[in-house]
Amino acid sequence: MTNPTAAMLVIGDEILSGRTRDANMHYLAGELTKQGITLAEVRVVPDVPEKIVGALRALSAEYGSVFTSGGIGPTHDDITADCVAEAFGVHIDIRDDARALLQAHYDNSGQDFNAARQRMARIPDGATLIDNPVSVAPGFVVENVYVMAGVPSVFQAMVASVLPTLTGGAPLLSQTLRIERGEGEIAGPLAALAEEFSDLSIGSYPYQRNGVYGANVVVRGTDGARIDAAMARLSGLFS
Repeated sequence: MTNPTAAMLVIGDEILSGRTRDANMHYLAGELTKQGITLAEVRVVPDVPEKIVGALRALSAEYGSVFTSGGIGPTHDDITADCVAEAFGVHIDIRDDARALLQAHYDNSGQDFNAARQRMARIPDGATLIDNPVSVAPGFVVENVYVMAGVPSVFQAMVASVLPTLTGGAPLLSQTLRIERGEGEIAGPLAALAEEFSDLSIGSYPYQRNGVYGANVVVRGTDGARIDAAMARLSGLFS
């Protein structure tokens, strides 16, 4: 049985400009893999409404789950929530439960719950809130789209809140064999191996160290016995 699929939409000019290095994709991929969900596509889009809306609609239609990162803060360029509402054709406004969470947080910290901070309580109609134990401001879920913060610590906390609600498949397993030969030399045998074990993913990742060419060959799949068999065959080919 094929595992469920997911996509990620990373939103923000700062990622595309190189000012900020995205760490959330790497974290999400690892957590979904453990859950038995295949992260099949990742897109990065700027803070441009039509780009965000178009990507949301396309990814939501193609994959079982979509996870967004970034653009739900208090500033003028935090437009993700509005774009999600537009993508699904629903109204968005300050919601009482989200406002209450934030109001209590800022009251306890002695800070002003000003108009900018109230923007973080704007939630599309019909959405379910995602818990944020780090900074309180919630994410939310609309249909199969999980809208989360871009700050890595907050993103990770939101992922932890969401994962128990997701139905996964068999966890993805992998084994690696280091082969000190150039890819041109191992390409033919690897192609034959990949055809024989077509139910597995076999990838070759080349390196050069101290003048020596080689490749790390990684075999991935959900059936441990099949991976063991492929690794035994692989070892025999290049022993």
